[in-house]
Amino acid sequence: MLYFHGFGHFHPENEIDNAFLESLDIGTNDKWIVDRVGIRNRRTVLPLDYIRTTKNQDLRAAQEARIYSNAETGRRAALMAIERAGIKPSDIGLVFAGGSSNDTCIPGESFSVAKALGIEVPCIDMQSACSTFGAHCYFAERMGENLPDYVLSVVPENTTRVTNYADRSSAILFGDATAAAVLSTKHKSKVRSRGTTFGGSPAGADEVVIPRVGHFYQNGAAVQKFAIKRMTELLKNVIESTPERERGRVIYVGHQANLTMLDAVTRRCEIPAERHFHNIVDFGNQAAAGAPAVVSQRWKDFKPGDIAALVVVGSGLSWSSVTLEFS
Repeated sequence: MLYFHGFGHFHPENEIDNAFLESLDIGTNDKWIVDRVGIRNRRTVLPLDYIRTTKNQDLRAAQEARIYSNAETGRRAALMAIERAGIKPSDIGLVFAGGSSNDTCIPGESFSVAKALGIEVPCIDMQSACSTFGAHCYFAERMGENLPDYVLSVVPENTTRVTNYADRSSAILFGDATAAAVLSTKHKSKVRSRGTTFGGSPAGADEVVIPRVGHFYQNGAAVQKFAIKRMTELLKNVIESTPERERGRVIYVGHQANLTMLDAVTRRCEIPAERHFHNIVDFGNQAAAGAPAVVSQRWKDFKPGDIAALVVVGSGLSWSSVTLEFS
């Protein structure tokens, strides 16, 4: 059994609203953005003047200009999760980390986060793009009591560093966020897993790409079609595996890619608005950090008996689900 002792999140303070994107003169405005993706605001680790003057054409310059490293945003999210778990950083016995755009090839992001936390423990990078948090939970659940008492999962996603702000299709999407969670297979908590899944289709490996040196790009139409279909299947599977008397307590937390996609899934699965938790409107597409960041932001809103279905898709192509039961 996998237990969740605390979630944490961090969003940098610099805001990219739709008016800022319109000021870049890339052929977009508030109405165009809201109609297509439903996003009004995003956060970034980059200075706004840097984006305005360079549109982030030189990714080496972005790395130098950033206000926070992935290790620092990871540290901040992790400390919130650790505090909520009621433990100390020294109680962590293993760190998982991963996402879509690591700061370094080596060392692994997990080691950099652990160093920032001041802990000396084994660290493993495990990443599957936007499905990364689900992958951490899936493999932790299967490793069972072979794991240390407490495991830290950290997902730093500062993807504005690799966003092309001369390309409106990418510029309107991404916002930076980092999410974290304290997991255990040995110590019970008020939140437990009802099941995790993880899958992939490598035939779609070229559909969503961040090159080693280059900007994010994707086959947008094909990826959205895939995402809606796969997330609908995942959410329906969670609902159908839930006893009928409890189905009214299922809360949908999807991959925060865009509001149009999320709403399509709610319609197909007949999820009412009050049981759809999201933050896409104010924080943008936060890649792998999106869904766990929503859980963290709404941590105090969950009630005993609630069942949260985190369903996500990612590059690879990959997908995962994590079903949380609050007792």
